[in-house]
Amino acid sequence: MIKEVIVVEGRDDVTAVKAAVDAEIIAVGGFGINYKVINRIKEAQKRQGVIVLTDPDFAGEKIRRIISKRVSGIKHAYISRAEGTKGDDIGVENASPEAIIKALEGAKALSKEKREEFNLADLMFFKLTGDKDSKVRRELLGKELRVGYGNANQLLSRLNNYEITKEEFVNAMKEVEKKLEEGAF
Repeated sequence: MIKEVIVVEGRDDVTAVKAAVDAEIIAVGGFGINYKVINRIKEAQKRQGVIVLTDPDFAGEKIRRIISKRVSGIKHAYISRAEGTKGDDIGVENASPEAIIKALEGAKALSKEKREEFNLADLMFFKLTGDKDSKVRRELLGKELRVGYGNANQLLSRLNNYEITKEEFVNAMKEVEKKLEEGAF
């Protein structure tokens, strides 16, 4: 498992990277990099480190520069134009798993043991899944922990991959419940 969070441009890039390695991935959605995405990348950098892997084209370089300007200390992984080209399309989504692994090795990606501190039972116990207000709870928790909103599976992955401690989680859930009681959401 890759320790750092890998930042890519879009959903198809996420699919390609997941086919190559086990890692937490943030898709920025092209040029639509807003403050929420930047804040998620900053939090990922603080907790695990970040590797940016964008398309080998003008747009990919521009996105890379935007992220680099706002988040310090990130690593960069590169695929060549030849590795990312299929027909007229250039992008990470076209790269082979071997090319993606080679790019991450070039960025000095670190590996770690897969962590399973949290499981589905934890989410159910804290009503983060299986409850009528689960979505709101996950949204509030994502804000509190600064890991962004996700469905139950995405949240579980982030809790484990961002190395959230049980203490951090419980304290954040206390804040979530307080906001729910106050109706402040």
